Amino acid sequence: MSEGISKPRNNACDESTVSLDSVNAAYSRWAPVYDFVFSGPLYFGRRAAVREANRLGGKVLEVGVGTGLSLPDYRRDIQITGIDLSQDMLARARERVRRKKLSNVEALRAMDAAELDLPDASFDVAAIMYVMTVVPDPAAVFRELERVVRPGGKVIVVNHFAAESGIRAWGERVLARWGDYLGWDPVFPKERLFAATRMKCISEVPVPPFGLFTKFVFERPKDGLPA
Repeated sequence: MSEGISKPRNNACDESTVSLDSVNAAYSRWAPVYDFVFSGPLYFGRRAAVREANRLGGKVLEVGVGTGLSLPDYRRDIQITGIDLSQDMLARARERVRRKKLSNVEALRAMDAAELDLPDASFDVAAIMYVMTVVPDPAAVFRELERVVRPGGKVIVVNHFAAESGIRAWGERVLARWGDYLGWDPVFPKERLFAATRMKCISEVPVPPFGLFTKFVFERPKDGLPA
């Protein structure tokens, strides 16, 4: 997991209950147990995103690569760049690449997801798993993903999105009181994701456990993005 520094917010769709400092602190705490957490209930969404990326092929950017849990699951003919803001996470990812001899991992870089130091249209696919609810400015992150995938390229998003009603919605509102400490936003509606992008959503699929997460696939128009 990673996050990006917020740019000035222009509308309510950009608002988040987490701050940059809180996320940094949270993921310093998470780093030692990150593999355990992501090997459990978050495994299914991670696997779904990697399968989609493997089907599409090409050059892949993984935003919020964390400790690199997903890296061994990519096809070896896929070129992967991973970014994360947390140096603690990246140190573990580099060790995983070394241990697993993952020669297709081209780079693991510390980077702000909201201000990517990457060229325009330089990737075929961008994958962002369980990140949108931990960034201070989700819209800025999504605009950057639009920019760095090529025309016709895909952006794969796996995330938890807020329930509209029921006991789950109540529980999410309660958790939101501690969003800053947790380092993620429990009440992130999927409409905020759609409002943040000009790309076309071509797939929306719930993923286990219990449909708590959703995998979206967005496509950048082949003729470029509208103004």
